Amino acid sequence: QVQLVESGGGLVQAGGSLRVSCAASGRTFSSYDMGWFRQAPGKEREFVAGITLSGSSTYNLDSVKGRFTISRDNAKNTVYLQMHSLKPEDTAVYYCAVKLRGNNWSTINYWGQGTQVTVSS
Repeated sequence: QVQLVESGGGLVQAGGSLRVSCAASGRTFSSYDMGWFRQAPGKEREFVAGITLSGSSTYNLDSVKGRFTISRDNAKNTVYLQMHSLKPEDTAVYYCAVKLRGNNWSTINYWGQGTQVTVSS
């Protein structure tokens, strides 16, 4: 059974940094891309960033480019999202997502349970 376990969320002041992690288990993930979505209160879930097995990354939101960095440790089946210069508008539940290589990010095979990131002003 596939499990995605997120960690690293929390409360941080504006301008601060935080790293969230997602450890995947239960199968081989060599054919899967890993990524992060987020959902703020009252808003739809949105795709933040994704990364392939080879380390090719994509960032969907202009608001996070230059501030967020996605990375992946294939030996640990773990994906990270390093967040710098955090803003109150980054406050959301951050979800780990895994999709089969070749699918787009609207087709997610596995979701994590989410981790809360709160940025205070």
